[in-house]
Amino acid sequence: MTGPSRTQVLALYKQTLRNANGFNNYNFKHYFLRKARTQFRDLKDLKDPAAIEKAFSAAQRELGVLKRQSVISQMYTFDKQVVEPLDGKKTQR
Repeated sequence: MTGPSRTQVLALYKQTLRNANGFNNYNFKHYFLRKARTQFRDLKDLKDPAAIEKAFSAAQRELGVLKRQSVISQMYTFDKQVVEPLDGKKTQR
């Protein structure tokens, strides 16, 4: 049994980040972005093919949940948080 390729893992990471950015709520969006970055960073040094396959499968399942929740989040509107710019653009510092 061969594990996922580097390309497959990177594609999964990009999909996870893209779906995390789909949340309208600032807190949810940044929570899921942090969670994805932390999980992939923590698992980058895995060497055991079985552990890699298990982590990849778990990440795929979590991506499915994230996609569904992201779509649900887009159905609702939320007031802007204090830390969010009102026009949707990032401010210059």
